[in-house]
Amino acid sequence: VPYAAGGPADVVARELALVLSADLKQTVTVENQGGGMGVPALGVVARADPDGHTLLLAAFGNMVLQPMLSKKGGADLVAKLKPVSTISTGPHVLVVSAKLPVKNIPELIDYARANPGKVSFASAGTGGTAHLGMEMFKALSKTDVIHVPYKGSAGAVNDLISGEVSAMFSSLPSLQGLADKGLVKVLAATAPSKSAATKSLPLIGSALPGFEYTTWYAMYAPQATPKGTVDTINAALAKALRNPAIVTKIEAAGTELQAGSPEEVQAWTQRDSDKWSRVIRDAKISIE
Repeated sequence: VPYAAGGPADVVARELALVLSADLKQTVTVENQGGGMGVPALGVVARADPDGHTLLLAAFGNMVLQPMLSKKGGADLVAKLKPVSTISTGPHVLVVSAKLPVKNIPELIDYARANPGKVSFASAGTGGTAHLGMEMFKALSKTDVIHVPYKGSAGAVNDLISGEVSAMFSSLPSLQGLADKGLVKVLAATAPSKSAATKSLPLIGSALPGFEYTTWYAMYAPQATPKGTVDTINAALAKALRNPAIVTKIEAAGTELQAGSPEEVQAWTQRDSDKWSRVIRDAKISIE
């Protein structure tokens, strides 16, 4: 898992590992290797023996955004990995400080237009999904909003609570507790969802036509892994992702578990490569 323990990817990975261990009657362990935009973790799996025993649970940011933004070997490593299965998908939500005098997306757009340069969007770093979501919002709403990158999400969330920054795109689980306490306001979701946690939220696209994105996770193996091995793992994942214990725990937090074929992983990748390459190009974003 190319993220530290405790995050959304790690939670899904550990729940999957428990079920797979029981179903396959062998130990399935989770190894966290965060940092470097996921490149170190991609390298570990790309260089592993193609025997089906070393897999990568990656986010679309690792497989789509990072190769387009960074010149440090990400694209080369992605080419050395083979899709195995889709794992999950879900929207982000747009959250604003409780101190910002807006209650919905139209009010946020009006406020931003009336106060150019004064509405700021926090993110956990340049080039991440929260940053690119802000760039899409900025372009489609024709507003002058400011990006404020942080080194991780903790500082961003703290300043969102204090009102130091105005808004932030995020997965819902990490901010639900703050919203329940009235410290932040959840305005809308970035895409339709079947999850009980997000399906009733307004859609940003309703006020801002053309705005839509989801985040997703997929499983990968080394490129030379035989098709028969990939098919076996895909079937095991499909069974595990239907397990009621996983479904209840993960989907309650706003993530939809979705088993799918390697071809579906490739379709998701192509769709988002087209979408985000335009945003990155138009906003002139690059990372060394």
